[in-house]
Amino acid sequence: MFKNNYSSKLLEDAVESLSTLPGIGRKSALRLALNFLKEDEANVERFAESIVKFRKEIKYCPICNMITDDGTCPVCDDEKRDSSIVCVVESQRDVLSIENTGEYNGLYHVLGGIISPIDGIGPSDLTIDKLVERVANGGINEIVMALSTSMEGETTAFYLYRKLAQYDVKISTIARGVGFGDDLEYTDELTLGKSIVNRQPFAI
Repeated sequence: MFKNNYSSKLLEDAVESLSTLPGIGRKSALRLALNFLKEDEANVERFAESIVKFRKEIKYCPICNMITDDGTCPVCDDEKRDSSIVCVVESQRDVLSIENTGEYNGLYHVLGGIISPIDGIGPSDLTIDKLVERVANGGINEIVMALSTSMEGETTAFYLYRKLAQYDVKISTIARGVGFGDDLEYTDELTLGKSIVNRQPFAI
């Protein structure tokens, strides 16, 4: 009988590390770890180096908080985008999901999460103040709330509405093509695209 069901401490450590990734259980982690043994060593080294380099050198856009290699992100730099519309999302992956629809041509603001007291995440942990500052500086006519339709997402949207209500800016939300409790990441592109195009005024 192998100790801890593994024949190797190195294998066990690799499985432990891989299983910390979202959506990766121990069986999947074991399969991935063993797959690395079949790969050319140079390929595995490039894989590991790319992850380490990404973690160490990635930067965040000072305007919208999107990940970027250096300075402001390509969306904020694109003069062809409609800078009067800002779509507020929870995470960087939501930006990628919306961009893949091809239905939106405005700018973004990445909150870095949503308000969730049970997880210890409050307004001060998000980039809400930076969003309010962007609106206060003028030039933004519409804020599109593209947050998850979970209770936490709805709470965050309501909080943002209260913070932005004092400014002369239209506040809308994505249409309910996205079902209650759904994350944008798992919504198909056609549905998400139509939800953006058919956005509605935010109602409390």
